[in-house]
Amino acid sequence: MTTRINTTDTLTSRLVNGLLSIKPLADIAKHQARTMMIKRAEEIGVPWTKKVEQFRAINWETYLNQIQNPQIAYPDYYVCSFHAYEKGNLNWEAAWEVESAAYAVHAKIWPNAGAKGDPKLRQSYHDIIKKEITIQPQDILDLGCSVGMSTFALEEIYPQANITGIDLSPYYLAVAQYNSQENHPHITWKHSRAEETGLPDNSFDLVSSFLMFHELPQNPTKEILKEAKRLLRPGGYFTMMDMNPQSEIYAKMPPYILTLLKSTEPYLDEYFTLDIEAAIIEAGFDKPTIIPNSSRHRTIMARLR
Repeated sequence: MTTRINTTDTLTSRLVNGLLSIKPLADIAKHQARTMMIKRAEEIGVPWTKKVEQFRAINWETYLNQIQNPQIAYPDYYVCSFHAYEKGNLNWEAAWEVESAAYAVHAKIWPNAGAKGDPKLRQSYHDIIKKEITIQPQDILDLGCSVGMSTFALEEIYPQANITGIDLSPYYLAVAQYNSQENHPHITWKHSRAEETGLPDNSFDLVSSFLMFHELPQNPTKEILKEAKRLLRPGGYFTMMDMNPQSEIYAKMPPYILTLLKSTEPYLDEYFTLDIEAAIIEAGFDKPTIIPNSSRHRTIMARLR
């Protein structure tokens, strides 16, 4: 049995939000969250520190110049602190560390999963969409592709497809470009806003998003859903995998852990209180299918109406 939670109304959440409104306390929480993440990564065999040192030695300006769109106007919601980085996603450190952080965050979803937790989470998403959607997509868009982990996973299960990855951080995309140059040369990377991609109408069979929507306020979320509808061909699918607000894990989360989580996720309240099913239908899709794919995540699939 699950419990729908409203993170803005509980006494614990109000207390946490009050603490995080005090910048010195928020900074302490972010530092502690980051320290815990690095420690967990190293404990499960992910060489966080070593990998950052290796990345630091690369000439990244070449990759950045290849991918960056200088005409991009970053929305206000994006130019804020994310994931314990004061500059959010717009810096090299965030891009160099995001893969290691994913392994650390997902290490405890399943007992004793360790470094295999992240690929297992991705696999759980793809197992569901391959079973539930009735098409073999030829053109796929990965919204909020980050450094390409979700994009590479899509390529593995749909090797016949043309795949495009979009992200708003040119730093993430530069790392994605670097990571793809040998083994994934046919993926197209695009520096763009998910709300207004600049891509043609009716150009994709599948628009997928992996762990992006919890990082958005509600209004951009609704705009992105409308953009996904514009980009899909008739009969195409929108799919997403993200945190499940109905999970008892979040309802029972200790205040200390909730404080650390919220310190790195500024729009968590907005995500948890959004009626995503209604927003998807309003955007022009059929009623979505929602299936839990872990103890704290859900997969959502909707066909273009």
